[in-house]
Amino acid sequence: MTVVKNRVLRVVLGALGWLFVAIAFIGVFVPVIPTTGPVILAAFLFSKSSDRFDTWLVSNRFFGAIVRDWREGRGFTVRAKVIAVAAVMLSFTITTYFVLDGFWIRGIFWLLAAAIASYIVSRPTKPAEPNDVAKEQARA
Repeated sequence: MTVVKNRVLRVVLGALGWLFVAIAFIGVFVPVIPTTGPVILAAFLFSKSSDRFDTWLVSNRFFGAIVRDWREGRGFTVRAKVIAVAAVMLSFTITTYFVLDGFWIRGIFWLLAAAIASYIVSRPTKPAEPNDVAKEQARA
């Protein structure tokens, strides 16, 4: 990917990339916070701001597979899609109930939620890895 030439823009994009890495890291431990979306966004931001950080994220043992799968067009597993859509619906429900006021504003907000969920569902579905299937069978 091409790194932007403007130094100030590179610093801003890099800082935003680290912010989204932090959000993804928190999302590993807090079920309501998504991990996949922030990692992919961080990868995009790093690809525009720093080859070093981009390489670090792609080779990271926790987040690297998500980025590589996305860039290679393999998409997400069904489990990742379900978690992502559930997180979107939960966060939008909380926001519309506690934060937003007005029928039209809530309606537009839910149209946005539907668009995001549709986008997630429409991405390619990556088959589950054999060890993931074995783990699921062991839990049952």
